[in-house]
Amino acid sequence: MADDRLIVALDTGDAHSALGLVTRLGDAVGFYKIGLGMLTGGGLALARELKDDCGKRVFLDMKLFDIGATIESAVRGLTRFDIDFLTVHGDPHVVRAAMEGASGTATKILAVTILTSLDRGDLDAGLMRAGDIPELVRERARRALEAGADGVIASPREAAAIRTLPVAADRLVVTPGVRPAGTDAGDQKRMATPRDALEAGADHIVIGRPIWQANDPAAAARTILDEIAPQAEAPA
Repeated sequence: MADDRLIVALDTGDAHSALGLVTRLGDAVGFYKIGLGMLTGGGLALARELKDDCGKRVFLDMKLFDIGATIESAVRGLTRFDIDFLTVHGDPHVVRAAMEGASGTATKILAVTILTSLDRGDLDAGLMRAGDIPELVRERARRALEAGADGVIASPREAAAIRTLPVAADRLVVTPGVRPAGTDAGDQKRMATPRDALEAGADHIVIGRPIWQANDPAAAARTILDEIAPQAEAPA
């Protein structure tokens, strides 16, 4: 059975190439992320095919943000695709509306704290209030979880701090910005290795380019799965 702690990001550009990657990965991977960039490349049809024909779990990473009524309506429509995870921005009014839209379904709403591609300079340029990023992430996570979110999206570097929040005890922490040791950081500025992310408190790790850009994606996925596999205890 696939280890669903690993979520592979299908950022390949179109549904056809994404399905090709899913075929190459086979039974090794059971959970896939479809992002906003895939939306115009058949992303929703891909989500349905992954669920209905391939028996995979699907994380739809839309990072929705709008007024409450629009969020509620959008989420209600997206849950018809039987998706497992859906992202919205972590502003409490957005989270509350998303939870209402997902009510009665199995879709888990995950709140975005601060994008893992951003650093303090980016926040200053966007007129975000002063403060260290870990502190801001923890506070945004607390407010989103108190608004009802099923979990949060956060950098592996902030996962441990989020886990100290009482409200996070039974919620999900999903971490992008994960890179196997020795691979290119790309556009990620706050990242960690797969094992480090899980040990910091993440429930799921999201990895894309290190797998789909590899010469042998299946071998790259197996290397990551080996890294995060439970370690056997040494004999006494």
